[in-house]
Amino acid sequence: MGVKLKKFVDSLPIMETLKPNRKTKHESYYVVSMEETRQRLHRDLAPTTVWGYQGQYPGPTIDVNQGERVRIKWVNNLPSTHFLPVDKSIHDLDHLPEVRTVTHLHGANVAPESDGYPEAWYTKDYKEVGPFFKQKVYEYNNFQRGATLWYHDHAMGITRLNVYAGLAGMYIIRDHKERSLGLPEGPYEIPLIIQDRTFNRDGSLFYPEQPNNPSEDLPHPSIQPFFLGDTIVVNGKVWPFLEVEPRKYRFRILNASNTRSYQLYLDSGQSFHQIGSDGGLLAQTVKLEKIEIEPGVRVDVIVDFSDYDGDTILLKNDLGPNAAPEDETDDILQFKVTKSLSGKDHGRIPQYLSEIPTLTKNNITAIRNLKLVSTTDKWERPLLLLDHKMWNDPITEKPQLGATEIWSLINVTGFSHPIHIHLVQFQILDRRPFDLDRYNQDGQIVYTGPAKPPAPNERGWKDIVSAPSAEITRVIMKFSPYTGHYVWHCHILEHEDYDMMRPLLVVPQEK
Repeated sequence: MGVKLKKFVDSLPIMETLKPNRKTKHESYYVVSMEETRQRLHRDLAPTTVWGYQGQYPGPTIDVNQGERVRIKWVNNLPSTHFLPVDKSIHDLDHLPEVRTVTHLHGANVAPESDGYPEAWYTKDYKEVGPFFKQKVYEYNNFQRGATLWYHDHAMGITRLNVYAGLAGMYIIRDHKERSLGLPEGPYEIPLIIQDRTFNRDGSLFYPEQPNNPSEDLPHPSIQPFFLGDTIVVNGKVWPFLEVEPRKYRFRILNASNTRSYQLYLDSGQSFHQIGSDGGLLAQTVKLEKIEIEPGVRVDVIVDFSDYDGDTILLKNDLGPNAAPEDETDDILQFKVTKSLSGKDHGRIPQYLSEIPTLTKNNITAIRNLKLVSTTDKWERPLLLLDHKMWNDPITEKPQLGATEIWSLINVTGFSHPIHIHLVQFQILDRRPFDLDRYNQDGQIVYTGPAKPPAPNERGWKDIVSAPSAEITRVIMKFSPYTGHYVWHCHILEHEDYDMMRPLLVVPQEK
């Protein structure tokens, strides 16, 4: 569909680290503006219109210390009309401004007014605001452990379009524990933001306005149930290369794609050493030949190039045996081990990383059984829902402040969903398969095997969990330290926008 582009002709960009507008011993203050700009994403493409934080795609990296109080004024300086197709048949969007933004710091433990609630949107110069708009300056106390977070747009009904347009960036929290481990650092610690895109011949971004065979009465534009681009973009460049030294490197990898999951591996056959997940360091390093990473997920890995001096290595995506021959998204990034060693490699791959206390010893105050379901709307379009409820239905998940709950995610759809819960970092308990055909016949859950514990690299703190089809996925979490409105949703952005997202209200403890 899109234009074919030569691979590995552009060098991997490294996003600049954002400097605060002012800094005191008490806080760091930033003003971050969302701007439309034109950026060359490939040598052979004309500049592409994108939206970026600080006018760059992806946005600059925000790098902070644990406990550092950060205040950010997120400024919408975007045009009043979208350059991507907005379906106004959902969420009463025909009555709302076409371009709205609100920034969510994904994975952060923050007060609700700084969480980026989907209805806390606002327009350029704050001329119009959503029903949940409370403050212009967001506050992040960063009390949580060191971790790779990310910030992105979260506006109701158009998150998929705003993120696809470019509104995403990485946010890193650092702590003393991580610094004490001797991990690769400085120029040997590199963020990788992986996304898929499709381009028109003039360099513009393509996003479908309609399904392949739309009916005559279908809204135009019409939301898609998923989107898979035909081109891989890393840090804002199409299929780039990175020159590295024959030494250990740390890569903080984020899947910021709308729908696409990746099965990452290195064509050299060497291993990844995964040291961290969504919520920071694992308990122990996990050696893996392949890593699955769903939308919104982060993995923190070390790759050792010491034995590959002069070699070229590809970071690949395993598309499986049924991939179409013309699908080129099996390639992601090229490593050229061509730089001279600048000095002794002091980077370490520790076996033991951190302590992760289990939440299972807490008093469990609620066990919620929540179904992931699929139906259709009045136009017969796919409609994915959480527990048979749409966004505007009354709030049903109301955990008390300080409560520890177990949520059982019962996936009765035909495919996996990456489920993200705001405010908390949780732990995965297990997954248990059941007979989906039997369920579709009579609504009964009949197990087809025992519960399986999470994979070793899933045994840390998480804020997104893969909930596979025909399985019950259980997670445990403690809701603290804030009360107020949050959300939980599928992080396939097309699903999140329509209508696989639900409000979550943390209520005060009963006295």
